[in-house]
Amino acid sequence: MRSIRPLLLLMMLSTAAFAQSDAQKTFEKLKALSGTWEGKVTMDMPVPEAAEHSVMHVTLRTTSRGNAVMHEMTSAGPDDPITMFYLDGGRLLLTHYCDAGNRPRMEGTLSPDGKTLEFNFLDVAGSNLRQHMHHAKFTFIDANHHTEDWTFMLGDKEVHGRLDLHRTADAGEAPSK
Repeated sequence: MRSIRPLLLLMMLSTAAFAQSDAQKTFEKLKALSGTWEGKVTMDMPVPEAAEHSVMHVTLRTTSRGNAVMHEMTSAGPDDPITMFYLDGGRLLLTHYCDAGNRPRMEGTLSPDGKTLEFNFLDVAGSNLRQHMHHAKFTFIDANHHTEDWTFMLGDKEVHGRLDLHRTADAGEAPSK
């Protein structure tokens, strides 16, 4: 009986060591979005560039040996923001390298049903602190569709942008429907 106890203890500790945290499970959901996406952009405030950028292209790429996900928005404009998602301890964080010249950070929380990942503002660094990305929400519809809602603070006013995205063909492959 004595020899079984240490073995049981070792098995329990091994299982605990490999159990994923909520942040790790959520990060895996983000990794599953890796690929190229495109879709319509809608905004709740008239912005001159909005008409020019009615279709947005988004690329998500798992990088750094699986330790980060890079999100790049591209449109007809010259400046494309980059967002990096990563784990920091028990938290899922993002740093948004904004074309406004700053770097807001946000912390992500997955909804209980696993369909919505919401990022709330932590802090911002950079040259333009009054105008920054302040909130983000990803809604997982299926393997080939998701939405992204981004909130930008323009002084004390919120500007909301919504991307309705569908997966495009990666490396010559047709997306599954």
